Amino acid sequence: MFRYELAGTGISFVGAGGFFGSLYPVYVRGAAYLALRQGAEAAAEFQKMLAHRGLVLVDPVGAVARVQLARAFALSGDQVKAQAAYEDFLALWKDADPGVPILEQARTEYARLGKAH
Repeated sequence: MFRYELAGTGISFVGAGGFFGSLYPVYVRGAAYLALRQGAEAAAEFQKMLAHRGLVLVDPVGAVARVQLARAFALSGDQVKAQAAYEDFLALWKDADPGVPILEQARTEYARLGKAH
């Protein structure tokens, strides 16, 4: 772990009952690993975010990290963990507007994952 990655960043601010901007370096590193198709490394980064939910609070990046974690598990070949991560995200967003693009993408990816078995 990088020495200061759990510290607030220069872009962190408090508003609407929570901190925003915390753990963005962790998120970006995970997204970079996904882009490089390094699923295990990406999963480790997104798991850090979920392990420190108290730092993320209501920042939307915390919810998106769940989808990214599912994608990382799927990429690394762990279909069971990928399915569980998608289910976690879909349960969290069960009351969201149905047309939200990331929600539609997650549902499509989750359905595709089920067909892979």
